[in-house]
Amino acid sequence: MKATCHCGAVELRLDIAARDLEQPHRCDCSFCRRRAAPTVSVPLADLTVVKGADNLTLYTWGTGTAQHFFCKTCGIYTHHQRRSDPTQFGVNFGCIEGMNPAEFEPIPWSDGIHHPSDR
Repeated sequence: MKATCHCGAVELRLDIAARDLEQPHRCDCSFCRRRAAPTVSVPLADLTVVKGADNLTLYTWGTGTAQHFFCKTCGIYTHHQRRSDPTQFGVNFGCIEGMNPAEFEPIPWSDGIHHPSDR
């Protein structure tokens, strides 16, 4: 599957089964609730930056475990390495070719406010 930012400067290849796209979710941590983009999980080895690696910028805070990537040109969040499971990327569901998050509503929210690493 293919995922892109809005301007097309960044392109990702996802080795993911269609059934794995049926369960997007959102997180309510301080960062994700502001972004509100639903995500799907992909193992690190199953995401390849095909184009635009040099056009990605990184945002991280706190423990630095979660690493959020954005296109420098259009500002779209494309993916992040998960804090809850650093062996996975969360991919912006709306960036995946052919996916419209509105068709999957209601999309469930996960509890990122009470993350185990914060205890």
